[in-house]
Amino acid sequence: MALRCGIVGLPNVGKSTLFNALSHAGAAVANFPFCTIQPNVGVVPVQDERLDALARVVQPDRVVPTTIELVDIAGLVKGASQNQGLGNQFLAHIREVEVLVHVVRCFDSKDIIHVAGNVDPAFDKAVIDQELCSKDIETLMRRRDTLQKSASSGDKAARRVCQLVERLVKALENGQQARQVQLRDDEVETVQSWQLLTYKPVVYVANVDEATFGNASEHPYVTQIKHAVEAEGDTVVVICTHLESQIAALPAAEQQDLLLIHNLQVSGVSRLTQACYRLLNLRTYFTAGPREVRAWRIQRGTSAAQAAGLIHSDLEKGFIKAEVIRLEDYLHYQSEAECRKAGKVTLQGKAYVVQDGDVVHFKCRH
Repeated sequence: MALRCGIVGLPNVGKSTLFNALSHAGAAVANFPFCTIQPNVGVVPVQDERLDALARVVQPDRVVPTTIELVDIAGLVKGASQNQGLGNQFLAHIREVEVLVHVVRCFDSKDIIHVAGNVDPAFDKAVIDQELCSKDIETLMRRRDTLQKSASSGDKAARRVCQLVERLVKALENGQQARQVQLRDDEVETVQSWQLLTYKPVVYVANVDEATFGNASEHPYVTQIKHAVEAEGDTVVVICTHLESQIAALPAAEQQDLLLIHNLQVSGVSRLTQACYRLLNLRTYFTAGPREVRAWRIQRGTSAAQAAGLIHSDLEKGFIKAEVIRLEDYLHYQSEAECRKAGKVTLQGKAYVVQDGDVVHFKCRH
């Protein structure tokens, strides 16, 4: 399954331009609010140089990367939680994604209007935060109302959940995000099941123009948004969405040339993907053979048996062992056979924790 990422922010901050750069899907881009009404959705292959390097060695019939599903959600405005703008419709779309990519405008332009009249990244962030918090408070209050009767009649479990709801509501009313609230282990699963908007992990994109991009780390707008998210411990990725759209439009062979012109080793799209993976504690392992080289996305801590189950449930049920080669060894020795001769193939049991970059061949009972 693809990782589902929702691109959010105020209108006219560059969300659809970023979506187009990521997905090449041609989402509508225009200089007026709510250009995006129904969310655009695109499935994007994850760029991974390691997969490409492994494929060059194996030369399989096909190469299959992992994917991200992008949802370009229309611009929220102040009052969205009370159904201003297109309101609840889009807050519902946010609830369905696993991670938020919050695009913040960090450029001036006479040609592109700003819904608040002037560029202020910290204020823009606060507007979105407030709307998400307000919606979460509404969700939690409804849940509390449902539980209160049971809690007042002596149901200890319901009382504990009510107390948890009240802690979260108090934090949200004080301007905290739900993900900032310290939870006990037994509370985490409960809160996750509620799909609170502010409990979702966030990567912020500081969208700068080309003139600023070369020295973006010192730009006042970028500094402002970094300071605004500092207390939350969130990540800011600086991207010029206009430049990224130019890179995406080029043939693969020419993309590297444009990156070099701008002193970039990898695209902003790739950096954003990597930030999402780190945020969600995701790892990648590989399978390799003459028919196919494929990347598989797993959570950190995934066992060999669980990783096998991603390929097919029968592999997990009949798991015998995993033959594991570190990617760097595979690339050094240039084949599985040579890795075997060099003693670089290890045999692992079902409890082995698969590491980022492992090349794995599973053995199972048929």
